[in-house]
Amino acid sequence: MVAELVVSLSGIGSGTLARCAALADELDRRRVPLSLLLAPRRAVPGEASTWLRRRVAAGDALVLHGFDHQPDPSRRAVSLRRWVESSALPAHEAGLRLIAARAALERSGLATDLFTPPSRLASPGTVVALRRHRFAVCADMAGVRDLRTGDVRTGRVRVVGGHSGYLAGVGREARRGGLVRLEVDAAALDRPGARDVLLEAVDLALHHGALPTTYRPPAPYSSTASPRGSTTTSTPSGAVPVRTR
Repeated sequence: MVAELVVSLSGIGSGTLARCAALADELDRRRVPLSLLLAPRRAVPGEASTWLRRRVAAGDALVLHGFDHQPDPSRRAVSLRRWVESSALPAHEAGLRLIAARAALERSGLATDLFTPPSRLASPGTVVALRRHRFAVCADMAGVRDLRTGDVRTGRVRVVGGHSGYLAGVGREARRGGLVRLEVDAAALDRPGARDVLLEAVDLALHHGALPTTYRPPAPYSSTASPRGSTTTSTPSGAVPVRTR
C-alpha cells in the first residue's frame, strides 16, 4: 500500500498571511498541496480571502475549520468546554451551525464541502448533519471520513511545534503505507525552527514514497482531466474548482 501525505495549515488571516505564503511557496517547490483550514470567524473579505481563492484554484483544498471558533482557544476552560460540546452536539444544532459557517465563507466568495471539527472531535450528530448538508469529508482526530461512501482513512493528526520528536513516527507511518497527516498553525511558524521541522517531516514522508494529497475525496469523484496530471473535481456552487495533484 502506498502512503499518503496531507499537510494542513490553520490560523490563516491577514496578520499571518506572509508566513502562510512563505510556507506555501516551500511546499510548491516540493509539489505538495495544502489543505487550508479556515475558521468561520476568519472568513472576511480581503487579501487573505483573495490568496485563498488563488491557492484553491492552483490545487489546494479549502476546509471549513469548525463552526464558530473563539479568538483564544488555548485557554483551558474554553478548550475543555468546546471538547465537551464537540463530542455531544446533536444533529439539529450542528446543522444550524454549519449553515451559519457556510454563510460566513460565502460572504468572502468562498465555499467548500470539506470539514474538520473543533478540537478534532465530531459528535455522531455532527456527522449526520454534515451528510444532510452535502459535505464530502470530515477530517477528525483519528482519520479522514468520506461522507459519501463511509470509507475512513485512518491516521492521527501530528501537530507541528518547534521540536522534531515526532519525526520517527512520520517515517514509520510512511514506510508502512499509512496516512501521514501533518498540521501546523500559522502562529507556530513564528517559533524558532517550527517551519524547518515541518518541512523536514514532509521531506521524510516523500523520501519514503508518500504521495502528496489533500482532504479532497479521491478519484471516484473526479471528472475532467486537468493540466499537469491533475483532475478537476466537482465543487459546491460558487466555489473555485479544486484540483488534486
